[in-house]
Amino acid sequence: MARTINLGILAHVDAGKTSLTERLLQLGGVIDEAGSVDDGNTQTDSMALERQRGITIKSAVVSFVVGDVTVNLIDTPGHPDFIAEVERSLSVLDGAVLVISAVEGVQAQTRVLMRALRRLAIPTIVFVNKIDRMGARRGSLLREITERLTPAIVPVDADPTDILSTLDDSVLAAYVDGSLTRDRLHASLVGHTRHARVHPVFFGSATTGAGVPELMASLTEFLPSAPGCAEGPGSGLVFKVERGQGGEKIAYVRMFEGTLRVRDKVRFGDKEGKVTAISVFDRGPAVRRQEVSAGQIGKLWGLGEIRIGDRIGRAAPALGNHFSPPTLETVVLPDDPSQRGALYTALTQLAEQDPLINLRQDGVICLYGEVQKEVIQATLLNDYGIAVSFKETTPICIERVSGTGAAVEIINEGDNPYLATVGLRVEPGNGVTFRLEVELGSMPSAFFNAVEESVHRTLRHGPHGREVTDCVVTMTHSGYWARQSHAHGTFDKSMSSTAGDFRNLTALVLTNALEQAGTVVHEPMDRYRLEIPGDTLSVVQPVLVRLRAFPLSSTPRNSSLLLEGDIPAARVHELERLLPSLTRGEGVLLDRTFHRWSPLVSGYQG
Repeated sequence: MARTINLGILAHVDAGKTSLTERLLQLGGVIDEAGSVDDGNTQTDSMALERQRGITIKSAVVSFVVGDVTVNLIDTPGHPDFIAEVERSLSVLDGAVLVISAVEGVQAQTRVLMRALRRLAIPTIVFVNKIDRMGARRGSLLREITERLTPAIVPVDADPTDILSTLDDSVLAAYVDGSLTRDRLHASLVGHTRHARVHPVFFGSATTGAGVPELMASLTEFLPSAPGCAEGPGSGLVFKVERGQGGEKIAYVRMFEGTLRVRDKVRFGDKEGKVTAISVFDRGPAVRRQEVSAGQIGKLWGLGEIRIGDRIGRAAPALGNHFSPPTLETVVLPDDPSQRGALYTALTQLAEQDPLINLRQDGVICLYGEVQKEVIQATLLNDYGIAVSFKETTPICIERVSGTGAAVEIINEGDNPYLATVGLRVEPGNGVTFRLEVELGSMPSAFFNAVEESVHRTLRHGPHGREVTDCVVTMTHSGYWARQSHAHGTFDKSMSSTAGDFRNLTALVLTNALEQAGTVVHEPMDRYRLEIPGDTLSVVQPVLVRLRAFPLSSTPRNSSLLLEGDIPAARVHELERLLPSLTRGEGVLLDRTFHRWSPLVSGYQG
C-alpha cells in the first residue's frame, strides 16, 4: 500500500503557519505560486471571513506528494479562541510541524500546543520561521525552546551525540568505544523522532522559501507513515463536519483500517447511514473517488445524522479532550425577533461544526473568547442573513449541591396535576448519577426512562440558573395508573399515566429537592504561569490582587520572575490586555489551563 502521512501544521497565531503551508504546496507542485495571507489568496483559508481577517478559523485539509509519499496536510488555527479546531485535528495526525517565529519566539499558544503534542506522543518537527525578519534569533531562541518547551531538541546542523546518547544506549556505547558513525547517529535520530522522543529543529522563511525544501524532504524521513491495512471493512474517525452549498452534511473522516466504499451502509454511534459519495484528498483538494482506505482522509456524503467524534467501525480511536474546555458563555439574540426560530436552526448547524459551542435552547452558547464571538456574529450575517447581538459575556459557572434534599408528589393527592407518583432525593456526588430505590418492575420501563431523561434536562438549570453537576439523584417513590380504555376500546388519557406525566412531574419534584438541598455557584479557575521583569513585580502584584489572582510561587529566572498561581478564568483576558503596559511590553503569559472550580465570590458577576 502506498505510504501516507497525515501531517498537522500548528503554531501560535501569526507565526507563519499558513504561509508555510502555501510554500509546501508550491514545492509539491499543487500551486504555481505561494499565496499570501495579507492578499487573502491562500489555499487553506477558504472562508471569506478568514481572508478578511487574515487568520485561520477552521482547520483545512490539502494534499501534496513528496517522492512516493502522499502528505495530507491539516492547517489548523493559531488563535486560542479556535483551539477546538486544533483539538479535533490532533486525534487524526501521524506527525506534526510546530512553527515558531524567530522574532517573537515561544509564545503562550506554542507552549499549549507542544504540551499536547508531547502528551499524545505525536512525532513533531520544529520549524523556526521568519529568519529573514529584523530581530530574528537563533542561539537565544534555541535556549528558549529548551527551557519553555522541551530539552529534547536537535538543530539539524548540530551534533546530536549528547542528546541521543541519553536516549540510546547503543549510541552511548559506540561513542565510548570510538565506533560511532554519522550514519548510526542519523538512524538513531530518525528512530527517536518517529517515537516522539526528540524533535529536529529547522530554520527558514516561509516568505522567501529558505529552509523549506529541507523541511519538506525531512517529512518522509522523520515522520512515520499512517498505519493500517486497506483490507476489510472500513473504520475511521469523524473529526470535522461542514455543510455543502445545498445544505447537505459533509463528514471528514480519517481512516484507520479497511476500506469504505460508495453505497456502503455504516454504523456510527447508535445510528446507521448509507454513503452516497466520497472524495479523497489527492494532490491538492479532495477529488471524487469510489472508496477511501486506511491512512487516507476523505469526505463522506449521505450520513445526515453523523456528528464530530463519531467512530465508523471498531478500530478507530475516540476523539480526545486535549485542551481546557471553553470558560465563557453568552446569549445570542436576533435583532429581528421574528428570526428567533431561524437563528436557533443556524446556531444548531454551527454547533454541528463546533460541538464545544454547546448550544442550549435559550440561545446560550459557550466561547473561548471575544474573537470567536465576532466570528459567529459575522458568520450568522454572511451565511444565514441573520443579524444578531449578544448579551454580556460571562464566565461559565456551575452549581454544586451543598446538602441533601428530598421531595415527593403522590398521584391524585394534594396539588399534583399529573397522573404519576415521583419521589426524589438529591445529594452531593461525583458527576451526575441517577439511581433507583424502587423496584425496577414497579412500573413500565418507559416511565423510568422518562424520569431519568427529565432529571438530566432539569439539572441543566439549577436554582441559580447554572448547570448542576456532581450530584446523586435517587428515585425514592414511584406509582402510576395503568392504561385505561372505554368500552369501545379508545384510550382515555384522563385515567391513564403517560411518559409526559413523569417528565413534567420529575422536573417539579427535582426543583423542590434542589431548593431544599441548596446549591452553591462555582466559577472556573485557571492555573497561570507568568514571566515578568523582576523590577515590575511591585506594579504587577496589585493588579493580580485586584483580578483575584492567587499567587502560589515566585521563581527568579535571570532578570525575570516566573509567577505561578490561580486566576478566575473570566479575568484572564483582562490580565492579557493589561500586561504589556505593566511590564514595558516584556511580560508574557506563558500558559494557562483550567485547574479547578471555586465557589463564586459573593456579589461578583464576572
